[in-house]
Amino acid sequence: MKKLTYRLSLLAWLAACSHSEKVASVDAGASAESKPSASAEDAQPRAETADAASAVVPEPPAAVKGPKLYVTNEASGDVTIIDISKNKVLATLPVGKRPRGIQKAPDGSAVYVALSGSVPNGPERGEKGGKEEKDAGAADKSADGIGIIDTKTGTLVGKLPSGSDPEQMAVSVDGSHLYISNEDVAEMSVVELSSKKIEASYKVGEEPEGVGVSPDGKWVYVTCEATSTVHVFDVKAKKMVAKLAVPGRPRGVAFLPDSLRAYITSETGGAISVVSLPEHKVIKTLKPEGENVRPMGIAVAPDGKRVYVTTGHGGTVLAIDTKKNEVVSKAEVGKRPWGVVVTPDGKTLYVANGPSDDVSVVDAETMKEKERIKVGKKPWGVVLLPGEE
Repeated sequence: MKKLTYRLSLLAWLAACSHSEKVASVDAGASAESKPSASAEDAQPRAETADAASAVVPEPPAAVKGPKLYVTNEASGDVTIIDISKNKVLATLPVGKRPRGIQKAPDGSAVYVALSGSVPNGPERGEKGGKEEKDAGAADKSADGIGIIDTKTGTLVGKLPSGSDPEQMAVSVDGSHLYISNEDVAEMSVVELSSKKIEASYKVGEEPEGVGVSPDGKWVYVTCEATSTVHVFDVKAKKMVAKLAVPGRPRGVAFLPDSLRAYITSETGGAISVVSLPEHKVIKTLKPEGENVRPMGIAVAPDGKRVYVTTGHGGTVLAIDTKKNEVVSKAEVGKRPWGVVVTPDGKTLYVANGPSDDVSVVDAETMKEKERIKVGKKPWGVVLLPGEE
């Protein structure tokens, strides 16, 4: 009887020790998550031991029903998925070479990612034909395509044809087509999603980058960096119908909800062009003040009252009042901010900071940075999916 009592006491003591160790592990994991310097890798599930796996296991993307942010990481070849209700990394998904442009299906069922086997070039990495490009080797054309992420499972489920060297794209309002900029061949490709084939390609200016579809579905704008032009595509007529001259190296394009105006960022021109539709005429050119201001990414608030522009080497995000067409405030963010997106309620901005490998979270009302989220290497584009109803 004494031996049995001793054994039971020993077992109870061992169980208590084990429980204490698990609680300590959970507390340590929670503390690590709260540190701003935590990396995307740190946020991933680990299974080094049975206790560690049971103590800290982030929820898989499919299990989180709230809104999620998808971030393309150009240098690490992956997409970071973030639960924005907690600003916590859920997963880092390998997708292919040089993921840059990213968009979502109108029904939220898929996220599309532009993948390219081209050699990096441009202001940060040397111009085409330079030493850095030659050292990097030849382009891998087999890597070109549009990756498809199933948003219900959080997995890469396929790849669409894209034309050569896709950089950015836009999705048609009805979700049936993709309009893709093919940077190295000066074309815009149109992919029909039902057949998964390139329906047609159209010549545009050299080094096309930004692509935008007007909310009424009538127009597609393509910005062309090397020619400082914007080409206008008539969706119904299926042809290019206009060409606009804008300041140097136009990058991004976005439309107001009523489709009566478009805003185009120009990096080396240090400007934002305001365009009137359907005339496709530049009616005003904004030249924001500040050191190294190079307008890059662009996003429109859901109510159309503000347009937000990242400034690249300027390290800021600008807020433009669309009634006055003037810059009214700015937020300091990370190094060389590029992609930017606004939450559906218009209250928060998420900004991809390339060189610092993180995403800034900005209060849109106060234009103050609240925190940063570590992601992959050289984050480029961002897209936000609302949560399930």
